[in-house]
Amino acid sequence: MFDVAIIGAGPVGLAAAIACKRAGLSYVVLEKGCVVNAIFDYPTYMSFFTTAPELEIGGHPMVTGHDKPDRKDALMYYRLVADREALNIEQYTEVTRVHAAPAGFTVEAERRDGTPGTFEARRVIVATGYYDNPVQLGIPGEDAENVSHYYTEAHPFWKLNVTVLGAGNSAADAALDLWRGGANVTMIVRAPELKSTIKYWVRPDLENRIREGSIQAHFNSRVTEIREDSVIVDGPDGAWELPTHFTFALTGYRPDLSFLEGLGLAQHEDECLVLNEHFESSVPGLFVAGSAGFAGRTNQVFIENGRHHAVVAVEEIVRQLASGTLLAR
Repeated sequence: MFDVAIIGAGPVGLAAAIACKRAGLSYVVLEKGCVVNAIFDYPTYMSFFTTAPELEIGGHPMVTGHDKPDRKDALMYYRLVADREALNIEQYTEVTRVHAAPAGFTVEAERRDGTPGTFEARRVIVATGYYDNPVQLGIPGEDAENVSHYYTEAHPFWKLNVTVLGAGNSAADAALDLWRGGANVTMIVRAPELKSTIKYWVRPDLENRIREGSIQAHFNSRVTEIREDSVIVDGPDGAWELPTHFTFALTGYRPDLSFLEGLGLAQHEDECLVLNEHFESSVPGLFVAGSAGFAGRTNQVFIENGRHHAVVAVEEIVRQLASGTLLAR
């Protein structure tokens, strides 16, 4: 029996684990991939929007030679923090279901080798984020080998025709990086223009590349089918075929909380969970920290503020356990 089971070993989950350890709570962190798995899946040479202090957890300074930390900096930092704090993390252990139990919760999981694991905890903190669950297009060919919802780097696509679906930061960064890497890039955008949330130093760069014709862009358009060597585009002038070797469907990501089905979590109309000021859900004892609880507002919750959610949640758990608060079922 742990005091707290933390689901997710991203920066927010690690911040929760540090807070639990320092408060004297027993805890376990369950992560279906590697530590900070979402950051591992980021583009190889990605830089963060923010500065190092905004990514720090547990008071550990992040030292980097860049104005803005990059992916490699972050991977090294969070590994070192987890190591220095000797955090109790079970990697490659995917939580499949959370049940209410008399003393708190039963967390069922499956390890990488297929063996099951069962964990009992008085409280649960969900810190799974959303980057591991891309928005599906629901079109033929989406599951083909020449399609990906994640961009890595430009080198493999030199001299190839690449189609980028989306109009946000991920799509903008990928389109520019691919173009600079020698790919022939075409963007397909459902909206009449690029998203206003694109980083202010990236947007003019992309707009200029589109304006000069270096990157092709088709607005008010959508891909309806992905084939082996082309995509079918439905645009203002009807359907047409675009030759392409590879497609990046960078159309966003949403939290996947299917492992909480059956608990009856209350939601707002925008699919954000109903959370109190301590980030406790409508299910007593179940806390959701970071972007996992904000399906309709994922562009408002980041590492920078999500790390504070974790600390607030643990403070409330400490108060509840110290006062002997029982969970109402």
